[in-house]
Amino acid sequence: MPTIDQTIDVAVPISTAYDQWTQFEEFPHFMGGVEEVRQVTDTLTHWRTSIGGVEREFDAQITDQHPDQRVAWRSVDGPTHEGVVTFEAVDAGTTRVHVETRWEPDSLVEKAGAAVGADDLQVKADLKRFKEFIENRGTETGAWRGDV
Repeated sequence: MPTIDQTIDVAVPISTAYDQWTQFEEFPHFMGGVEEVRQVTDTLTHWRTSIGGVEREFDAQITDQHPDQRVAWRSVDGPTHEGVVTFEAVDAGTTRVHVETRWEPDSLVEKAGAAVGADDLQVKADLKRFKEFIENRGTETGAWRGDV
């Protein structure tokens, strides 16, 4: 199962970075291939993606969430997918966002992409777009401060 491990520093306070990350329905603004995310319950999201011509819909369960620290998830249907995003204050105005995810490529296109590191590059690009999104806004679009 491929593991993706990427980190980026964003020039916003930790609460701003974390709060924006909890706004799953905003993910299509900065995640390539993510068409839609719906928050079904506090701990369940429904995803619709189109990556490399492979379209998927699946649900993901939030398994661990602590404000300003981490959000962890795992798929509950479809191909195996799980991960964690952690947030670390570098200083009062800078946050280190670290993504570690593991997934099981299902289709031939996904397996080929994973073999050449396309998935790792995608997450790196998504984090760069997240950085641009939140730094340009300067504030989060919303927040969920619950603890799971």
